[in-house]
Amino acid sequence: MERGAYVLYADELGRELMQPGQAVFESIVRQFGPGVVTPEGTLDRPALSKLAFAGGRLEELNAIVHPATIALQKERTDEIARRDPAAVVVVESALLFETKYGGPEGWRQRFDKVVLVTAPEALRVERFAERMGATDETRAALEAEARRRLAAQMPDVEKIPFCDYVLRNEGDLAALEAQVEAMWQELRAAAGQNI
Repeated sequence: MERGAYVLYADELGRELMQPGQAVFESIVRQFGPGVVTPEGTLDRPALSKLAFAGGRLEELNAIVHPATIALQKERTDEIARRDPAAVVVVESALLFETKYGGPEGWRQRFDKVVLVTAPEALRVERFAERMGATDETRAALEAEARRRLAAQMPDVEKIPFCDYVLRNEGDLAALEAQVEAMWQELRAAAGQNI
């Protein structure tokens, strides 16, 4: 983040844990079978995604990946705090509210503040398709996949009461930037940093 926060991306941490030789990788292969491994020996993410989302096995995958990802988030956050006690650490996680693997107090125990970034569903679907490299031939399938994934998440309206900040990302970058700046000033003040 350009303002100086340390950013941990849950998806990246999860992908790191899903590399060959990692315990999470081995657990996924045991649970889902050799069909989720490419000829090169890495996870076949589209095949795994199909089994998890379309095959009704998402909770099986989450039970393997989420606890390990949460543990790695804590480990990395603790490392940052040792180096920089006044740090602001942002953990970007699409499934913060949905996971049941955050300990007895869940996400509220793990984070000082919770920020929700919202966007209209159509825009989220479009962004997913673009991020996945949609072509004319693949767009419909990618949009269907995005809707399937969104359906597995708690709706934003249900998350809002649990959030300290809600940022609306509806396409106007300048408006989002203004919201981020106002929030950032408050977060830095709360972390004891000079502005």
